[in-house]
Amino acid sequence: MVKYPNKKKVTHLCLQPLKEESRHYTAYRGMNLEEDINLSNSYYLENDIAVIYKKPIPVQIVKVDYPKRSAAKIVEAYYRKPSTTDYNGVYKGKYVDFEAKETKVDNFPFKNISDHQIRHLDRVIHHGGIAFLIIAFTSINEVYLIDASYIVDRYCHASKKSISYEEIKQLGHLIKQGFQPRLDYLKILDEFYLKEDS
Repeated sequence: MVKYPNKKKVTHLCLQPLKEESRHYTAYRGMNLEEDINLSNSYYLENDIAVIYKKPIPVQIVKVDYPKRSAAKIVEAYYRKPSTTDYNGVYKGKYVDFEAKETKVDNFPFKNISDHQIRHLDRVIHHGGIAFLIIAFTSINEVYLIDASYIVDRYCHASKKSISYEEIKQLGHLIKQGFQPRLDYLKILDEFYLKEDS
């Protein structure tokens, strides 16, 4: 049931399953983190679990080349403004906002995240949203969810320019990898962020 501010109630939503051809899942393990999260988010959306999307990158197109009538090619573009984080949406009535990063080394270097992203995550936390990072250690095929407050604190106050794998393993949560969803990060939100709400 959806409750609107004017007290109007809607008892059902038009949640028709997508056409079968638009459902594309794969068991291929060599995918990158963004593809894994996008597949997971599609699964969550199609099964009416959560509404979480990848944010579009704000790009200004400057020049387009038309080599032939049926094709257009962007030849010059620039970022209009810095993007905040990769993903946002709603899960169980809570605003969710997160950044996804991959690293090949045994730490997460802070050069991989920008000042404006740290400020954005800090603001989300300040206003009661759920903010975190999903970090994939590609060399060992492990993916962790770590609360953004740890990253914000280390980024702003620590002398080191990175957070180690061991710290992330201790402070974060290993995300179970599977088929559907590929990365079940909402299970961690249920257990560690929303437990008292149930």
